[in-house]
Amino acid sequence: MIDTSSGQDDGLNKCPSCGSSEIRYSLTEKALVCSYCRHTWNEENAEEAFGLDSSIADLRGHTMASGTADVREDLTTVTLKCQGCGAEVVINVDQDLQARCHWCRQTLSINSQIPNGAIPDAVLPFQLTREEAIERIDAFTAKRRAFAHHRFKEEYVPDNVMGVYIPYLVVDGNMHAVLQGTGEVTTRQYTVTRGSGDNKRTETYYDADVYGVQRAFDLLVDDLTIESAERFNAQDNAQATNNILNAVQPYDTENAVIYNSNYLKNFTSERRDLNVRDVDDDVEDHFLAIARAKAVPTINRYDRGVRWEREGVAVRGTRWVSVYVPVWLYSYADSATGDSLTHYIAVNGRTGTTMGSVPVSHPKIFAVSCAAGTVAAVVGAIVGLSQFLF
Repeated sequence: MIDTSSGQDDGLNKCPSCGSSEIRYSLTEKALVCSYCRHTWNEENAEEAFGLDSSIADLRGHTMASGTADVREDLTTVTLKCQGCGAEVVINVDQDLQARCHWCRQTLSINSQIPNGAIPDAVLPFQLTREEAIERIDAFTAKRRAFAHHRFKEEYVPDNVMGVYIPYLVVDGNMHAVLQGTGEVTTRQYTVTRGSGDNKRTETYYDADVYGVQRAFDLLVDDLTIESAERFNAQDNAQATNNILNAVQPYDTENAVIYNSNYLKNFTSERRDLNVRDVDDDVEDHFLAIARAKAVPTINRYDRGVRWEREGVAVRGTRWVSVYVPVWLYSYADSATGDSLTHYIAVNGRTGTTMGSVPVSHPKIFAVSCAAGTVAAVVGAIVGLSQFLF
């Protein structure tokens, strides 16, 4: 276990220049800004500060940063004692990670990892402004307005976009992959004509040599990101289109900085509620997918493809880190449907990559498909008539 806590038990993030706790993150400056002395700074790079940038090839066993500790469902509130006046302030970590003292107005925050899943090891700050995110959402919806439901067009208000920090577990892996299966190489291709008259048809056949194929190689995986908030998990969620979060990846998590709750000020955040063991199967599936992709350049000679029948990875070592990543999120509840499906449009807060869904008008789609079918039929009739005449 790597200790990534700040060691500040007083619950105060102070300006390194003047000591004030009045700090905010400025998207213009791309830095933390002190409201009193205007000093600007960013926290250290988390990988470098905690030694998380060591060679993946040297990983053995399971290395975990303290922010990945198991979630404790019975601990959702934390009491912070203000060092300015001695008042005690209670924070619900399901909703907030900082608060203001109601007596002396100092800003208090949780600075040390506690085993409840509330505090990440690192945070990847926003780069795109809210205005830039709205522009991308407008451009995304504009391309889909032709088939959008009229209710969505009337109720679409992009100003509702919110900046959200989503919790991810970031995994490095050192492993040995083994893939076994069969591959086919075409030796002959020929056609056979069967039947006669209206029943005449031509069929294509292939002859192929079948080979046993095996690939074994070492595999290093760097910064694999896995969602760690259950309500944003794409599996078995029929109430929302939140699987678009994976579509706006990747994130440059190597640039994440040491967690400071002031990066979250004026944004919302989700609490991690999935443990490492909860996402193990997803991680293994990703490792296997990466192994298959790495093997592709080595099987080009099998022109009819390779079917992998046995596959697996022997993990030598992993390294786990909890990171908050930035997303601009627009949501629209489709009240026209019986189950009130919520549509999301997400914008990567670093790169601007945008993906999402909008409610569509099924009559419009049906009308267009019918029109396309009619055009195809007319074209087919004209072609057939021309062949008959000439």
